[in-house]
Amino acid sequence: MPIDHDRLFKELLTIFFTDFIALFRPELHTWLAPDSVVFLDKEIFTDILDGDRHEADLVATVRCKGEAACFLVHIETQAKRQPDFARRMFKYFARLHEKHGLPVYPIAVLSYDTPSTPEPDRYSVAFPTGRCWRSASVPCN
Repeated sequence: MPIDHDRLFKELLTIFFTDFIALFRPELHTWLAPDSVVFLDKEIFTDILDGDRHEADLVATVRCKGEAACFLVHIETQAKRQPDFARRMFKYFARLHEKHGLPVYPIAVLSYDTPSTPEPDRYSVAFPTGRCWRSASVPCN
């Protein structure tokens, strides 16, 4: 029987969530309250145009240290390069923000070896006039 690497990776991220944040996003770790982390049930989104269902890998509600304010941390794991990955991250960002009404801190964990080219860390929409307006400033890593 094949090993479900995706499920195991999500389980590890859940167990070691605050350690992962401390190691890979230390600036985020400085202002989150580690004892406040609550993982949300599956966040499923349906693409109304093609009917496909997409599930966010890991979403947690976190409180800011010493405050009542909360935000979401969304971690998406990616084992293979996907051409539209930045767009997918933006869609998840927008849908999570719309559904929960909270700021979203997105993190992408890219675990593939090749191709070893940098992934975009922003998603933008270009218009035919040559001018580009950013639809959102969404970090993807």
